[in-house]
Amino acid sequence: MDANELREIQTPIKARYRDDPDAALITLSAEGELGDGIACSVATGRALVEAGLHPASGGTGALACSGDMLLQALVACAGVTLSAVATALEIELRGGRLRAEGVLDFRGTLGVDKVAPVGFKAIRLQVELDTDAPQDRIAKLMQLTERYCVVYQTLVGGVPVEVAHRGAG
Repeated sequence: MDANELREIQTPIKARYRDDPDAALITLSAEGELGDGIACSVATGRALVEAGLHPASGGTGALACSGDMLLQALVACAGVTLSAVATALEIELRGGRLRAEGVLDFRGTLGVDKVAPVGFKAIRLQVELDTDAPQDRIAKLMQLTERYCVVYQTLVGGVPVEVAHRGAG
């Protein structure tokens, strides 16, 4: 896809959202079902992923770890956003690699230390690009990728999360 094709697809969508801001409010969802043992199956739209405990908290490593899935979502979102922005800016990319790393202190999630945080203490996203674009264009590409990446912006900005439950008891 080139910049013109991308604009052709997105122009009517952007116009609709400008004319009707409520039309841009889309609720995404994810569903899971508790499985055997300590597991939860999550439908991704393409496959069913069975998640379980990380080996550092007693898992076998045979099931996906939700922390890994969070990092994978960041890599996927940043990669798609970067590709779209590069297309819109007409920056030719021959390829690229993205890698996310997150530091977890498992004392928090296991309740070993009440002061230790539950969740990632730090996340690093590294991007390697194969391009002849000048540094100023790459800097703009990265700036806009950060600005428009939904997962990145959610992580750095935080968002209220509400938990509700239904069921017996």
